[in-house]
Amino acid sequence: MSTASASTRPTPEHIFNTLNAYQQSAALKAAIELGLFTAIDQGKQTAGEIAAAITAAPRGVRILCDFLVIHGFLKKEQGQYKLTVESGVFLSQKSPAYMGTLAGFMLNERHLENFSNLAEAVRRGGTADTRGDHHKPDEALWVSFAKSMAPITVPAANYIAHLLDATKGDACRILDIAAGHGMYGITLAKSNPNAQVTALDWPAVLEVAKENAQKAGVSERFSVRAGSAFETDLGEGYDFVLLTNIFHHFDPQACVQLMKRVHASLKPGGKAVTLEFIPNEDRVSPPTAAAFSMIMLAGTDAGDAYTLAEYEKMFQEAGFQSTSLHPVPEMPQQVLLSQK
Repeated sequence: MSTASASTRPTPEHIFNTLNAYQQSAALKAAIELGLFTAIDQGKQTAGEIAAAITAAPRGVRILCDFLVIHGFLKKEQGQYKLTVESGVFLSQKSPAYMGTLAGFMLNERHLENFSNLAEAVRRGGTADTRGDHHKPDEALWVSFAKSMAPITVPAANYIAHLLDATKGDACRILDIAAGHGMYGITLAKSNPNAQVTALDWPAVLEVAKENAQKAGVSERFSVRAGSAFETDLGEGYDFVLLTNIFHHFDPQACVQLMKRVHASLKPGGKAVTLEFIPNEDRVSPPTAAAFSMIMLAGTDAGDAYTLAEYEKMFQEAGFQSTSLHPVPEMPQQVLLSQK
């Protein structure tokens, strides 16, 4: 009879750490709200200095900073705290790539409540939330999205502008469906002075998009259509239609229905531009894209993270001739270009 050595015996550490993982989210959110990363970037390095800068108790700051060191968000040397490269780029408000606003949507109470009821969602095969049908208006949630998530769009928005050769400056009409903050269309308008953008979303959400267009200096070439992507008149003759992070909210039948409407709105030779989390056929890799299905189970009636083969089938059924895949550099999402 063989006996396992102590080094190969299972331990409960992974289980313990996973059950406590919510503490990491709470600590990061607290640090963002307090402006802790920005204070360190401004030269405050001891717990006392940081505490004075953010109006907090030194004991609280010391414990929070140590926790952030343990989890890789800070470094500690001889009692002084320093930013990691990642935290300096994305969590200090001094950085042009600051992404601290993401906490406002990603840790929205709705999402936390949905995951607290995940067992019921698994039983149902869809969210336990009565607001899981995303065909219907849900302006409070999507205004939160529009106000919080714009910073993370930059890499993908710039990549889409590159794929569409926006800097050539060809006159074009663009429809941005479920525009949210509007930054994908706005980025194209900034890249191409001859681009005209129409953003479609719920009325209150479009107010955020219009503010962003004004700040970007493209408001004269930025118009809006309020309403549902499934019901509102989309118009026609567009060169490009942007569909960024929308299909994962719906079942395949609804995706085909929407894509048929997109096909009709495009001029001959026009392109639909889809940005999504697209897992491999095994549905467990790559990790971020594959795990996105769980978010959809918790928060929607029938949404999912679809594979490339599933998108190709849906888009072909909607009338598109071909679809090509383009991974976004250094991001977990991919772009699909579908030719009419």
